[in-house]
Amino acid sequence: MDLRKLKTLIDLVSESSISELEITEAEGKVRIVKAGHPMVGAMPVASVAAAPAVLAPAAAATPAAAPAAAAAELPEAKVIKSPMVGTFYRSASPGAKAFVDVGSTVKAGEPVCIIEAMKIMNEIEADLGGTIARILCENGQAVEFGQPLFVLE
Repeated sequence: MDLRKLKTLIDLVSESSISELEITEAEGKVRIVKAGHPMVGAMPVASVAAAPAVLAPAAAATPAAAPAAAAAELPEAKVIKSPMVGTFYRSASPGAKAFVDVGSTVKAGEPVCIIEAMKIMNEIEADLGGTIARILCENGQAVEFGQPLFVLE
């Protein structure tokens, strides 16, 4: 399933009153569950990334809770959030220097990390400027759509 088609499906689920959607195609099976809705008896599906929803396995839902709570502790903080579901990486390659560190100053449009989704490395740019106060994700951690990645001052 192509990423645009998947994003459209995710947007439809997030804007509707349904809490869960499952689609099977030749390339694989996708199950989209709205965040906050527990999945009972989830079984692993084909490796496919999604946005404001949770894909099986259910363990993908747990990493978002702690960073979201950490970002909520700072009521006036500016937060850079994940625009997609995938795997968070601080640098372009395993041995490379991180895009940003705590104390780094970033401008809007400047790359801050990479999120791998469906075997595609997506360079994520800051949508606002400031100084990195906290990095809320570990290198190689699974992230969800809208999950806070960085807190700016």
